[in-house]
Amino acid sequence: MSIPNTMRIGPFIPTVLVKKKYLLFYLIIVWFSFIPVFLEFWVYWQFLWNYSRPIHFYTFLPLVILPMYITLVFSAIFIAKILFIAVNVIHKPQVGVFLRHPSDKDYRYWCIRNIIKRWPFWISHRFPFPFLDNICFKVFGVKTKFSNSLFEGWVDTEFISFGKNVVVGQGAIVQSSVIIGNLLIIKRTVIEDDVRIGSHAIVMPGTYIGRKSVLAANSITTVDQKLEDGYIYVGIPAKKFKRNYFFEDGLQEKIGQVEDVEALRAKYEKIYIKRYDKISHKERKELKKEQKEEEKKR
Repeated sequence: MSIPNTMRIGPFIPTVLVKKKYLLFYLIIVWFSFIPVFLEFWVYWQFLWNYSRPIHFYTFLPLVILPMYITLVFSAIFIAKILFIAVNVIHKPQVGVFLRHPSDKDYRYWCIRNIIKRWPFWISHRFPFPFLDNICFKVFGVKTKFSNSLFEGWVDTEFISFGKNVVVGQGAIVQSSVIIGNLLIIKRTVIEDDVRIGSHAIVMPGTYIGRKSVLAANSITTVDQKLEDGYIYVGIPAKKFKRNYFFEDGLQEKIGQVEDVEALRAKYEKIYIKRYDKISHKERKELKKEQKEEEKKR
């Protein structure tokens, strides 16, 4: 049964292939990453295989499969990292707007980098625990913490910096590169501490999300958009909705004592759902002026 694109979670590695010959990188990594696994299985075979009593071999085999899988992941990361370093020495990755054409060197090497990273990221994400994903991100240059929850979303694999305690919702996409028409846009994406990205939200390249901010579900940022600290952003494109009170102290005092569920719902709507960012006419004009200037820059 096919899986909808919105439910395919994991590292975000584009499938763009500018030239078929670049698949050679992929085949080299897959082949050499299996060699340590074959050696590990051979050692296990030598120690436990017995034609007269094969039961021991099959009894302990499940205990060996897990370390063999971890060996496969780390060997794939090691081989891919060597090729990755060599390719980056030839042409260093850089941010900018490039032409999506085989003649463009930045576009070609962006495709090569994606091919090199595809196999180690794919097998690390199939592991039931997310720490292998985080190791893979760190090895290939993504700044992240082990406290972050990135397992349920699509996260690009370069030019991204995460703070601590970041949660990416299921099916959300965090990008540092995007193809629009005949252009390849690569921008550095920065997500600060305590950020929450809702399910199926899209963070476009170059986005900056300040501390303790929330990008609501199904919302989309624009390229190079900046989200202020401590606000909730909603919509397409994402716009400032209201202050984020969920990380502030004294929430219990704000909610207070309520008599029943309906009173609790009314209190919740008053504090968290309804918009109470009251600003003066002058401040509203200044805000519109800033938004126009940002649109001109984009």
